[in-house]
Amino acid sequence: MYFIGPADQFPPVSLADDDGLLAVGRDISPERLREAYYKGIFPWYNEDQPVLWWSPDPRMVLFPEKLKIAKSMRPLLNQDKFRVTFNREFEKVIENCGQIDRKGQDGTWITEEIKKNYLHLHNEGLAFSTEVWDKDELVGGLYGIYLRDKQMFCGESMFAKVNNASKFGFIKLVEKLKKEGVKLIDCQVYTHHLESLGAEEIPRSQFLEYLK
Repeated sequence: MYFIGPADQFPPVSLADDDGLLAVGRDISPERLREAYYKGIFPWYNEDQPVLWWSPDPRMVLFPEKLKIAKSMRPLLNQDKFRVTFNREFEKVIENCGQIDRKGQDGTWITEEIKKNYLHLHNEGLAFSTEVWDKDELVGGLYGIYLRDKQMFCGESMFAKVNNASKFGFIKLVEKLKKEGVKLIDCQVYTHHLESLGAEEIPRSQFLEYLK
């Protein structure tokens, strides 16, 4: 694990520890975030911690063509149970992602500083949101970093206020990204939920090839 200052470059990701922790540093500026994603690194920490930077091996990813849609979701999709928009309410999505209670997690890493800097990246066209609506109520959503020049989307966080809302939005996002030529969706680390949607683990070296 390396300590990095505002003027320091990230160390090579091969120097990350067994859990994928690469570096610790206070700087989480838009410029630092942009550098991180293009190098296969992402921030993840609790609000009472310094900024922790990760590059795990293996990496959890979803190839859009391998998306799995559960039978229970098909009626909702066929009925257009929810309305989905893209990049309309980024600020509301990241705010809700920071407020949602998560099992086994105390607090949130989506601090006011995180919100401000990701909103900056959104205004630059780099950070991207998906909104899920039940009539005029925002009931789910997710956001991430859209590396269009690399044909990659890096998922960051999602929320749902009603059952299946975030899953509905995720499916619609994957379908959209597939049409736009995205080759890989970065899901960062393994969860059973992501695996049920078709995500899989690949070696970090293979993941980095998509960033070259």
